[in-house]
Amino acid sequence: MLAQLAEGSEGGPRPETDLRPFSGRARGDIGDRLPAMAQLQLPVFPEGVTQLSTDLGVSCRDGRVSFFYGTLPVFTHDAKDVKSFRMFTSQLYLEGKVKQADWVKVFGVSAISVKRAVKLHEQAGPGGFWRPRPTRGPSVLTREVLQQAQGQLDQGRNLREVAADLGVKYDTMGKAARDGRLHEGLKKTRRRAHPDRPRPS
Repeated sequence: MLAQLAEGSEGGPRPETDLRPFSGRARGDIGDRLPAMAQLQLPVFPEGVTQLSTDLGVSCRDGRVSFFYGTLPVFTHDAKDVKSFRMFTSQLYLEGKVKQADWVKVFGVSAISVKRAVKLHEQAGPGGFWRPRPTRGPSVLTREVLQQAQGQLDQGRNLREVAADLGVKYDTMGKAARDGRLHEGLKKTRRRAHPDRPRPS
């Protein structure tokens, strides 16, 4: 993982970095269950030099953020490069160099954003911060499929039969019916004569 950082992140800029002072990995505690949605809170970088731990410090000058291990600069990125910030700070957390509370206190970010960055780093590595987010695929119920489905419904077939015939999930077909894209045909009922009721003469 350190070699990947030194070579630069996949698909993203190559920040100035020297990670030789960091060796060994002591994974910290991180929650596995995270809320489904969280608003991104941008970090606020302090002017001058701020000590994050006994060995690690950070400074922001002329729009550039630099991390120092002792007096040696180990990582530098643009102040607007949030992806590089999240990648490197999550790396430091996983290395056991800085606690989550330190990031929240110094940079004003939320605890959940730190947890999300750490989880992403654990699952996808440094390159995961530059990978495009997955998007929804094309709709299963295209206009043509809806027309075919409605035609079969108009002939008296039910949703389950139509879904099986067209290879569409029944839940998907039911949702289309609930939101008005499909309309089930009216079922015809036959009137039966009561056996004990006398017929009019």
